[in-house]
Amino acid sequence: MLLRPRPHPPLLPLLLRPPQPQPQPQYQQQQFQQQYQQPQYQQQYDQPLGSAPSNHLVWAILCTIFCCLPLGIVSIVYASKVNSQWAIGDYAGAESSAGKAKTWALVGTIIGAFVYLLYGIAGVMAGTL
Repeated sequence: MLLRPRPHPPLLPLLLRPPQPQPQPQYQQQQFQQQYQQPQYQQQYDQPLGSAPSNHLVWAILCTIFCCLPLGIVSIVYASKVNSQWAIGDYAGAESSAGKAKTWALVGTIIGAFVYLLYGIAGVMAGTL
């Protein structure tokens, strides 16, 4: 028994036939009746009473200029963080940064005063002052 190939349908009528329009799916848009309302701000935040702690920025700048440059810069970095931390609600971080700024400025001032004192004593002993 010999297998005969099936005859193929003619392709020319399929190619010449205009395309049939496809039905578009129908979508329904949901109607929202809910009106926008202003959110209620009734949540109480545990913001401490009072204002932000002192950032000691002036002291840090004076320490940098007149006493000890490296420690003054560290103090300026901590002093610049105080107000931004207070503004975002990180009150403990603001207090911590204020304390560190004061500590570094104090240490820089003490070291600078000690260096000036040694410089003065050395100048007197050498007779140049």
